[in-house]
Amino acid sequence: MLSNQIKIHRAAQAIHINKRGFIPIAVLILWLTPSLQSMVANVLSDAFLQVSAFVAATLALYYGLSHHLDTSGLKQWMSHKPYREVIFAGVMGVLPGCGGAIVIITQYTQGKIGFGAVVAVLTSTMGDAAFLLISQRPEEAMIVLPISILVGIISGLFTTWFLPSPQLDPPKQSTDAIKQLKAPNQFDIWVSRTNIAFWCLLIVPVTMIALLMAMQHDVNKLLGLPDQLIESLGAIAGFACLLLWALSAKSDRFSELAKENDNSLPKHWIRKVAQDTQFVTSWVVVAFLCFELLLHATGDGLLDALQQWGASSIFVAAAIGLLPGCGPQIMVTGLYLQGAIPLSAQLANAISNDGDALFPAIALAPKAAMLATLYSTIPALITGYAYYWLVEI
Repeated sequence: MLSNQIKIHRAAQAIHINKRGFIPIAVLILWLTPSLQSMVANVLSDAFLQVSAFVAATLALYYGLSHHLDTSGLKQWMSHKPYREVIFAGVMGVLPGCGGAIVIITQYTQGKIGFGAVVAVLTSTMGDAAFLLISQRPEEAMIVLPISILVGIISGLFTTWFLPSPQLDPPKQSTDAIKQLKAPNQFDIWVSRTNIAFWCLLIVPVTMIALLMAMQHDVNKLLGLPDQLIESLGAIAGFACLLLWALSAKSDRFSELAKENDNSLPKHWIRKVAQDTQFVTSWVVVAFLCFELLLHATGDGLLDALQQWGASSIFVAAAIGLLPGCGPQIMVTGLYLQGAIPLSAQLANAISNDGDALFPAIALAPKAAMLATLYSTIPALITGYAYYWLVEI
């Protein structure tokens, strides 16, 4: 009896330590289920070969350039006119991922830019869901992203000129969030190095394979490989991404499930590429699997039911955008890609959601975070319904 209690206690401790571990375990159980093996393998393969490869290549270009650029001239340009910082914030927000938005939030909490820039960046950002949309539907991304940046800049300027701004609280200790992270041990360092090695080895060949597949080439035939070998390797690599993401958890909080890693290890742009790619991959797998499982259980009735929501889906998508983190937003984009919701709903979610930038905003300036979220939701609903009535009906 005592030994069983000890085992249960240890299991509870393990669950408490790493919430992310649930996802690869659940995926593995589904993968080992005979009736679901083919479906899970296809989801893992598609997530890795059709999304992860493009995400990693885009992030490598983005972070690599950012790492070597001198921004002193840009800061001087913004300091001369207040409206320039709003325009810059809108542009930073529309960049795929949450890095640009987090930079603006950090500058605001340090008193270097105004609240209008915060509204602009949170309104224009689509977070990591942008990677999924760009990789799968670039033509639709060219509609959503320009509209997002335009609405973001207009919202930021309107806030600066006409709306009340919250009083910025004195800055908290900058180490508060870092103290809550566990200090990196040898295992953390090993996982981080494995992440880097994994993508350094695969990013070039996988991106080339992904491009060939996007152009409808049979890569197995081109390379003289057995049928479905590339897809099978892609499924294995996709699961490896899930596992590495789970092992990279930095704390025991549930927020670890919905946001990118907080780096307590030395920052490096290649490490950031690896970690962010694992995060996007994991949530793409979750989104695709949830949808496929629902279809497996309900048949085409689910798609028909969601499509019949019509204008109601816009309100629901904008409401989901209020949730912190990029995970829920990737699931909304997954629904759009599956044809379950219209582009107007995707647009409303893209404008409403604040991505991972909301986490540091809540921690460092909670009043500003809540007000900025409200300010970004109103234009999201206006834009979503305007697009629905003017274009889709």
